Formats: sequence, structure tokens, C-alpha cells
Amino acid sequence: MIKYLIHPDYEYLRPFIESLPAVFEQEGEVIYTGRNLIKVMQAEGLAVNVKRYRKPSLFNRIVYSFFRAPKGLRAFHYPGRLLYLGFETPHPIAYIEERSGGLIGYSYFVSVQSGYTQNFYQFGHIPVEQCRQVITEFARYTARLHEAGIYHRDYSPGNILFDKVDGVYHFSLVDINRMSFGTVGLRKGCANFARLWGQTPLFTLLADEYAAARNFDRNLCRKLVLKYRARFWKRYRRRHPVYYQLDIE
Repeated sequence: MIKYLIHPDYEYLRPFIESLPAVFEQEGEVIYTGRNLIKVMQAEGLAVNVKRYRKPSLFNRIVYSFFRAPKGLRAFHYPGRLLYLGFETPHPIAYIEERSGGLIGYSYFVSVQSGYTQNFYQFGHIPVEQCRQVITEFARYTARLHEAGIYHRDYSPGNILFDKVDGVYHFSLVDINRMSFGTVGLRKGCANFARLWGQTPLFTLLADEYAAARNFDRNLCRKLVLKYRARFWKRYRRRHPVYYQLDIE
């Protein structure tokens, strides 16, 4: 059994969407492969991003079938909340769910392909003076995000897209199935930067600008940002023996 949810604005793409489970393996341009598979495809002249989530383990198939919303379904619903609050994220088009014996198998999230060309991986080794403006604006953007009660739980380099438009940096969030909504205080807010790449001066600037935007104590903010960053990467190193050689000390 296959279930389709299609955003009303993209009902005209129904034939393309309903064909996806049959043609996904053969068509489209692969842009990411790993636990999940992401392709860019063309539909009625529109570039669309199609993410196929892998089949969960048996335990998680039961969980996502009966007790918790699947990742793709959350990814389909969450953009509306961000867009309503004025934060950019690719517009959702559809959610597709395959089931067998009542249990979820493959699922797909379809969205408009973002036109932004840059992400935060590029800041791994760049001196802070070369990226001061974008980091300053990003810190203020994150403060606005948190003040609005939005918390991206996978705030990692590949999930933050951006470009400079008319002299101003614009940011767009992707892979937003791991979100929470509610009050974001000092400690939780500072912890949100932990997954990002960069050298210590970059994070010091992030902390200072974030603190200023939210009227937090600057020194405490610095301390917390660096503490959560070091803790995250220490755990990451233990879990991944082949570690990306970044200067994070």
C-alpha cells in the first residue's frame, strides 16, 4: 500500500509524485547517498528535491507505523510552521509512504530544490576575518529563530544553506524533521551551535553576537558555546575513529 500527501499548491504535480516509487531508482541526479538517498529531479519544469528515507529496523518500523510520526511526515509538516513565522526553508510538495503488512517501508519527502548555493561546511578552516559578516548575521538569525521558539536539533553545516542577496545574507534550513518548538533559553540556545565546524575565534564571535542579540551575558555565552562544542566533538571522535581533521580546540 502506498499513501500520498500532496500540498494543495502542488496538486498539479500529482502524476509525477505518484510515479516516484516506481521510477526513483532509475531517474534523477544523486546529490547525497548514505543512510538516505537524495536526488534532484525535474517535474513540469520545476527542480524538486526527493529524499528517500531508508527502511527502518523492525523495531523502528513498529514505532513509526503506530506510535510516532515518521521522519518524512514531520519533514512535510514542519516547513509550514517556519514559513509562517518568516523563516526560509524549501517549500514542501509531498510525502509518500510505502507500507507492507501494516508496517512502514520506504518513505519519501519531496520539496522544491533550494536555489541557495553555499552551506556551513566551508567554514572549517577559514580565518574568522574572512567570514565575519556572514557569521555575525548568522548569529543574529539564530537568535531570531530561538526567540520564535524554533529549535533545529540537527543544526549542522549541511543543513544551513545561504547566499548573499542584495548585500544581505539569507539563510534557509533543510533536513528539518528533527525540530522542537517552545522556549529556547540560554543554555539550550548556546548548545545549538555545537555541531558546526570552525576554529575557536569563529565560535567566540558567534557567542558574542548571539549574546548581544538576546541580551545574554557575553562571557557566560562564550563559556557555554565552547563547552558544548568541545563536548560534542569529544563524543563524535569516540564514535567515529576516522575523524575529520578540523581545528576545533
